[in-house]
Amino acid sequence: MRIGAGVGLLLLLAPAASLAAPQGTAFTYQGRLTDGGGRATGTYDFRFILYTASAGGSQVGPAIVEEDVAVTEGRFAVPLDFGAVFDGSPRFLEVAVRPGAGTGAFAVLSPRQEVAVVPSALFSATTGDADLQRRSVPPTCLPGQYLRALAPDGTPTCAADADANSGGTVTSVTAGAGLSGGTITLSGPIGVSFAGTGSASTVARSDHGHGTAYQARINACAPGASIRQVNGDGTVECTASGVAPGATLTTLDSAGNVGVYSSVTIGNDGLGLITYYDSTNGSLKVAHCANLACTAATSGVRDTPGGLFTWVTIGTDGFGLISYWASSLKVAHCTNTACTAVDRATLDSAGAVGAHASVTIGTDGLGLVSYHDLTNQDLKVAHCDDTTCTTAQLVTLDSAGTVGNDTTIAIGTDGLGLIAYGDLTNGDLKVAHCATTDCSSLTSTTAVDGPSDVSYYASMAIGADGLGLISYWDATNDDLKVAHCTNTACTGATANTLDGTGNVGRYTSLRIGADGLGLISYYDETNGDLKVAHCRDLACTSATLSRVDSAGNIGQYTALAIGADGLGLISYYDVTNGDLKVAHCRNLLCSAFVARSR
Repeated sequence: MRIGAGVGLLLLLAPAASLAAPQGTAFTYQGRLTDGGGRATGTYDFRFILYTASAGGSQVGPAIVEEDVAVTEGRFAVPLDFGAVFDGSPRFLEVAVRPGAGTGAFAVLSPRQEVAVVPSALFSATTGDADLQRRSVPPTCLPGQYLRALAPDGTPTCAADADANSGGTVTSVTAGAGLSGGTITLSGPIGVSFAGTGSASTVARSDHGHGTAYQARINACAPGASIRQVNGDGTVECTASGVAPGATLTTLDSAGNVGVYSSVTIGNDGLGLITYYDSTNGSLKVAHCANLACTAATSGVRDTPGGLFTWVTIGTDGFGLISYWASSLKVAHCTNTACTAVDRATLDSAGAVGAHASVTIGTDGLGLVSYHDLTNQDLKVAHCDDTTCTTAQLVTLDSAGTVGNDTTIAIGTDGLGLIAYGDLTNGDLKVAHCATTDCSSLTSTTAVDGPSDVSYYASMAIGADGLGLISYWDATNDDLKVAHCTNTACTGATANTLDGTGNVGRYTSLRIGADGLGLISYYDETNGDLKVAHCRDLACTSATLSRVDSAGNIGQYTALAIGADGLGLISYYDVTNGDLKVAHCRNLLCSAFVARSR
């Protein structure tokens, strides 16, 4: 096994304090891990040791071992606390790794990484030297006094301000450009030179341009609404006075580190059904919403170990069908609407298979699962033999390079499967069109965007125009993009950037809203926020962007469904607290924005 890691980002995490209070000693290490030349996905054990030199040297602080850390596409983050060891001297971090649940030796990654700047700031924050750190200055100067000196212990020296005015005398005033009048030593008039003509009564430039120098006329909002934003062309964004945020936010599960790899659908009872992974216990969990807004839910474990890359849909029997990864492709068939119990089956165990799975129900009423074969780096599909999917027919659809990551599947208006997925070899977003109901063969495979490393976090739905609409992340430019298919088989597509405001677009989830337009949830990594894009037309050439949740680092692993009320229901991961959260949109745009006035 060949394992590597990218440079980690060290961030100091400490509670808020007064200026005199010391910082904490804990910080978070974020890194990128490669395994066999590719981005690692799965669980790994990590060991961290702090040294005084980049090679050799002495160990400082304890050795920290973090077991069964979830790694996704190479990315991971762990908390570290070596104690009060940062005294301003150089510190170097050694990282070692081994497969999760293993007991063998750790593989040491090279070189050691210098721990600099932020953690070292702990030293100056904790000094108690009175010669270096003054006390807070008490506000003891009386009205009419000024601060004249400050003692080393923080005691101020005050003095009366006996000068009612400066007492100075202006000895000379010279008229500048646009003014007339001579040099004035004691008194005299200064005149204004007007550049305009007619009865102008103010100073003006003769070369000014109204088109670029002045704001366009602003139109008012309707009664009961207030201006939210003024655009450059004079149009205004209006919001209802006293309007609530765009969504109701609820923490559904906080029992341990839960909520990654979430998926949501709407059951036959009109309520949300959410599947997700419990990282603490390595389990597949299911939550059944108690109401339309999912402000409460009942949840429980449905398989251990297992639950990575979950995806849930509702079968023709009205019960949930869940695909997920447990080093193999597995499915769980719910035995009731609330999914309080399931029947489990392993569909494919020929190597490490089943990552990035996506499941839908075909026109024959049977499950169709697209997934990634990690062993052979292929795109595969499983066609269920019955409604409960106890067995399935397996087919390799694409093996041209490293393909099949981040798959998403939908049934087109022609009744055949349409699969979007990543081509890591070429950096392309690809689409495969099934030739038969069971997808045992294809009519075409097409690269609809690339080659520019755009093959991540694809999510697809069939639009109101009968054509595929795909959201995904452009890793080269760190943008949210969407591709609109030009025909049923998606042998061509038009790609557009919807959000280019920083590092945005990971963990996309796309559904068609009650207005027939696309609604996309995604993660803003720059700000650590959950965002939503509402398409402005069928092809989604542009979108209205909204920030739904920004309470800490929030919004990874988003999943979106359109509820029985026609509004979006979004499940996502609260990174800061390790919780599963859900957002229920208050309107079709999932935004506090409600109207535009021109």
